[in-house]
Amino acid sequence: MTLVLYYHPLASFCHKVLVALYEAGTAFEPRFVDLADPGSSAEMLNRWPVGKFPVLWDKARDQAIPETSIIIEYLDAHHPGIVPLIPRDPDAALQARLWDRFFDLYVHTHMQKIVLDTLRPEGARDPHGVAEARAALDLAYDVMEQRMPEGGWAAGEAFSIADCAATPALFYALAVHPWGETHPRTDSYFERLLQRPSVQRVIDEARPYFHMFPYRDRLQQRFL
Repeated sequence: MTLVLYYHPLASFCHKVLVALYEAGTAFEPRFVDLADPGSSAEMLNRWPVGKFPVLWDKARDQAIPETSIIIEYLDAHHPGIVPLIPRDPDAALQARLWDRFFDLYVHTHMQKIVLDTLRPEGARDPHGVAEARAALDLAYDVMEQRMPEGGWAAGEAFSIADCAATPALFYALAVHPWGETHPRTDSYFERLLQRPSVQRVIDEARPYFHMFPYRDRLQQRFL
């Protein structure tokens, strides 16, 4: 197997790359990484000392590729699958990359801020930072509601890197800070994502680990 993915089935940013791999039908070898276990994480850390997953290792090129958006761009360029995840039209590609950045920076990052604060010991938590993150999510939801197409996908008619980014960001954000009934277009888009076989597969693979998620009690029953 030429491609190896260092990952954890619960990790939200890993979900983004897994959706991309499954959408494209790209063969790869998954390697489970437990960051709390030095033996489990040593190989990945040797390839990417920053220590954040996922990391893709291309054996044929002897190259380690970190960061989710870069991984998907790399796959599209060097291991194209049955469908491209970066639109071939330059303007459409810019829109896909814009929404990719939007979901990572304005939804995913703030969702993770709230989750990680829950894991901090008493006295080390950041209630002000959490309040800011929740306000930022409210703004992001409003932007989505105003600008998300009523049908199709984030960047047009074709599923793209933008939708790969949206999947884990919205999945976990729904439990951490729901957007509610005031955002029907956002909710409709999320439901379309859930119908993708690639997304269903990622959720199925993560399900045995949901008990480790700090907001597990707020996950909808259909996901458990």
